[in-house]
Amino acid sequence: MCISKAVIAAIVFLSPVAQCVGQATPAEPNPSVATNGASYFTPAAPSEILQRSLDEVKSTVGGVRLDKWKRGSVRDEAGTNIESIQRDLQGALPALMKEADAAPATLSKVLPLSRNVDALYDVLVHLVEQARVSAPGDQASQLQAAIVDLEKARVLLDNQIQQTADAQERRVVELRAAVERQEESLKATVTPPAPKCPAPPAPAKKKHTTKPATTTPATSNTTAKPPANSQATPAPAKPQ
Repeated sequence: MCISKAVIAAIVFLSPVAQCVGQATPAEPNPSVATNGASYFTPAAPSEILQRSLDEVKSTVGGVRLDKWKRGSVRDEAGTNIESIQRDLQGALPALMKEADAAPATLSKVLPLSRNVDALYDVLVHLVEQARVSAPGDQASQLQAAIVDLEKARVLLDNQIQQTADAQERRVVELRAAVERQEESLKATVTPPAPKCPAPPAPAKKKHTTKPATTTPATSNTTAKPPANSQATPAPAKPQ
């Protein structure tokens, strides 16, 4: 199974984008988004895929009788592998399974379980090879059947993880397109600024007409001359 880092990063980005879309200015729902949402892939709980094969592995490995195997280093190594498988089946794996079942669509919860199952499978492969060399035929056959079932379960889980990643990647693309549409819609519906009213014209200046100054006739201080035809009073004669 190979899931690109870009897909994982896009899925991490999904939550913030969805919140941005939900907090955006209310708008009419987009029918295309709603219609596509109904066809999204819904993953099953990983335990529904793995549990039966894991129980078979647990039962088969627990029933191995090493005392029936040929003595030697192969049997000793097989004992070490059996202890490792049983320790994982009873310890780390159940906790990982519980977390994955709680969020089967969250890759950050399912991928650790998948990696653990892969590691368990690798150890079981070594045990099967060792059984072919040293174990009785019936025990080797039982281990071979258990690993075949586990392999089928692994493939189903890997396919589901890939489908989940593809669906979430499509969702990210749709959410990004929805955000862009909402931004364009907001830009189109924003009320344009009110036009500035032209400044009122300045009042016309009144022309001031200069009125001629009124002069008061000055009173003359000179004595009016007597008329020319008036007779002068003769001066008195001096005595001789």
